[in-house]
Amino acid sequence: MQFKNLQQLEFIVLMASLMSIVALAIDALLPALDIIGIDIGTTELADNQLLITMIFLGLGIGPLIFGPISDAIGRKPVVFMGFLLFIIASFICISATSLTMMVIGRILQGVGLSAPRTIAIAMIRDTYSGDYMARIMSFITVVFILVPIVAPAIGKGILDHYDWKAIFYIQLVFSLLVSFWFWKRQKETLVVSKRIKFTPHIFIDGAKELVKYKNTMGYTFISGLIVGSFLVYLSSSQQIFEQQYNLKNEFPYIFALLAISIGTATFLNGTLVLRYGMERLVSISLFSFFGISLLYILLYHNNANPNVVILLIFFGLQFFSIGFLFGNLRALAMEPVGHIAGIGAAITGFISTIMAVPISTFIGRFVENTALPLFLGFLICAGISIGILIYLKTSSKDKVVTS
Repeated sequence: MQFKNLQQLEFIVLMASLMSIVALAIDALLPALDIIGIDIGTTELADNQLLITMIFLGLGIGPLIFGPISDAIGRKPVVFMGFLLFIIASFICISATSLTMMVIGRILQGVGLSAPRTIAIAMIRDTYSGDYMARIMSFITVVFILVPIVAPAIGKGILDHYDWKAIFYIQLVFSLLVSFWFWKRQKETLVVSKRIKFTPHIFIDGAKELVKYKNTMGYTFISGLIVGSFLVYLSSSQQIFEQQYNLKNEFPYIFALLAISIGTATFLNGTLVLRYGMERLVSISLFSFFGISLLYILLYHNNANPNVVILLIFFGLQFFSIGFLFGNLRALAMEPVGHIAGIGAAITGFISTIMAVPISTFIGRFVENTALPLFLGFLICAGISIGILIYLKTSSKDKVVTS
């Protein structure tokens, strides 16, 4: 039993490590956005946000390639394909001299990192199901959250002694270490008998199968809205705290503090999900997310930014709600499609990310002098999500009554 627990612990940490390279590639760069912007010739602060949002575009596109391939040849080879592309893309970023080249590099980084990110989710679904899958996802997310906590501080520490290019070199070293660990210790989770022959129609066939499941599509749409609203914060946080509040030196610690809020909720979710279930926790969290956003707007819609402590309290409450959403929404979406976990993870990831990127890009353009547009975005995304949730629950009740 103890050996089995140790195996499960290593699996959790390894899957979290595969996913955390994404967080490192995003969050370690936050303190350097303005410096990189100067070096590559950007003139608008909003353009610097593209260095964050465009990697998410790649994260959305990549699974469409890697998901079906993983269902055909297995999970492990696809992870190594992704790491190789990530390494090539990182050198494009390092050598970038314009915004266009940097954006291309960041998109390709996202495509490459989508492989370990998507395959980690597929491997979890290969191994677990139901509320227990959500529990494992919660624990994985807790470990994963450790990277956003320390990544901005790592980025700032590197900037204090080297230049922004060194941040990319650190990402490369970390990815090589994780890929070696994955190669050495992780077994293939997709048995040969469950593999699906790769054909030109595999994506179309998978999409047709996926849309049959109303809950999968509904929770995927909700995930896209929540990720989109959170991505606005992620891409504009440096601008808010460094430009609006003049807290350049404190920014890494503020970011870490708010990441702890998400991590705490995610950790609690690992215990509470078995007692209350995923659907109930998602419902409570969405209404909380909506209510906190509405309260901020009512209090500060005619004012400048509040004291930074007040802003941090509101952000902390919002992200505590989000901590109960990320893992549960993904688990709820994946639950009906375990028989096509690879293509399921790919398409649901693609839909949620393709929704998130334009949402965050649009709202982010309004974040200039205050954080109010952020909370307006939170409110709208939460409101639409609640509408989808009510529709799913009503449809489910009607189905039960009809049967």
